[in-house]
Amino acid sequence: MATSGYKLNFNQDFTSISVLDGKDGFRIFSINNSDKVEEIYARESPHIILIERLFNSSLVVKVTAEKPNCLQMLHFKKNQNICHCAYGSNILSIRMNRTRLIVCLADSIHIHDIRDMKMLHQIENIAPNELGLCTLSLNSHLAYPISSTSGELRIFNATKLKPSITIKAHESRLSALNFSPSGQLLATASERGTVIRVFCVKNGQRVQEFRRGTMRCVRIASLVFSIHGYFLGATSNTETVHIFKIDEKAVIMALEAEALQAAKIAAAKQLEKAEKHSSHCTDDAKSETAVETAPTDTTVISTSPSSGWSDYLSKTVSSYLLPTQVSDVLAQDRAFATVVLAQPGMRHICGITYVQKELKVLIASEEGFLYIHDFNKERGGVCKLQAVHDLRGALDGVVELNLHDSLNKMSTDSLDKETSPRHVPTINVAGSAPVDSSLQITATTSSTNLCSATDGKGKKSTAPRCIMENPEQVADNSYAGILKGQREANTLTDSDKFRKLCDAIDTPTKLYDECQFPPMAIAARD
Repeated sequence: MATSGYKLNFNQDFTSISVLDGKDGFRIFSINNSDKVEEIYARESPHIILIERLFNSSLVVKVTAEKPNCLQMLHFKKNQNICHCAYGSNILSIRMNRTRLIVCLADSIHIHDIRDMKMLHQIENIAPNELGLCTLSLNSHLAYPISSTSGELRIFNATKLKPSITIKAHESRLSALNFSPSGQLLATASERGTVIRVFCVKNGQRVQEFRRGTMRCVRIASLVFSIHGYFLGATSNTETVHIFKIDEKAVIMALEAEALQAAKIAAAKQLEKAEKHSSHCTDDAKSETAVETAPTDTTVISTSPSSGWSDYLSKTVSSYLLPTQVSDVLAQDRAFATVVLAQPGMRHICGITYVQKELKVLIASEEGFLYIHDFNKERGGVCKLQAVHDLRGALDGVVELNLHDSLNKMSTDSLDKETSPRHVPTINVAGSAPVDSSLQITATTSSTNLCSATDGKGKKSTAPRCIMENPEQVADNSYAGILKGQREANTLTDSDKFRKLCDAIDTPTKLYDECQFPPMAIAARD
């Protein structure tokens, strides 16, 4: 598969996209207009391997190749490091919402309170999860695979910190999963990539099943619900992006099935209790009751309405579960809409959201481009390409390489690579001359070796599960920082950390530092 080194990632509500180039740094773009994608942040920070932004806040978390087991939290609008968290092995994925931050390792999952980074819970001894596969809903439901041979998963309540249900979603291993925005549905795909299933989070019942194709097995790259939860998009290594329509009636049936089943059980218990009570009565008592009052028959008949009610509930529930009824729901297995990609074989991620009050399909490719397509939510069909945005662009301070120097450096680096041991000497090139493509490949290979060495079979480590570290102090040029004066290094207290995290999370979307200053600061500067 071709690759250009770009990793792109949408935030939780598809209002921004982060572009990660392991060689140069990362950039954040705001998606507010189909015709223009605005760059709101750029930073030279080489060899970043993971980056996530929390909605439209100022909080960004990242992981670098130099410290693949260290989570770094950044207030990007103020360019301030907040805190670092070190773990026993490499960080494979990060998930966030307004209250929780999830760090997924190969053999464990760590749940933090995002406002103070306090460790709330650790899920240990999970099945080997080398892809870091997990997903977090907006209402803090966590789903992760629990088998390395089948598609079995577990839903964990990250608010109450206890497991919920287990779902056997597929026969083969999982390759993608994602919650709907409401947290009521969970979509899954297996390594085969032919079938995509949607489950009810409340009871684990299968709501719908979509068949992407039968002719070939593919790798599902992303599986994402639309911003309102009515559509489901799936990208793979093929030339087509499939968009499926969620059946709202099937969702309602799945949500009501549990209540109907509970009512059925309660009615059955009442009937069983009534039968036991009648069996304890003697024949004389029965005849006496029958002679004195005719309502005995009425009582028996009065149980028949309960029996009839139970039968009615049973029929109602079974009607939802009959193969013929389910087959009607599962018949909606074709894509409601499709997007044809210009370059198949590359990794693409998808988003379905409103841009300027119109529903659009956003597709970002690893080549560094963002494609925006029109989407007709009434008729579906093939989505028409509306705009293409180049998200690559050089960062400030990057100097263009001379071709002759580049060729000489390429030959020198190739010789050094053959003679050097397996460690990460090339990662220290951040402060040197600009890096060419050959050096980028060397650094990527070395960082991969470092990850494999850390995530080897000897997974047990004597190091603590999570260590909080204070980052290197950066001069605080804000108004409050000037009044307080500069502190000594490594003096970040828990209250400071809490304040900075809350500030990063709660920062208004379109306010920047000079707009947050008190009027006296602006007057003093003028």
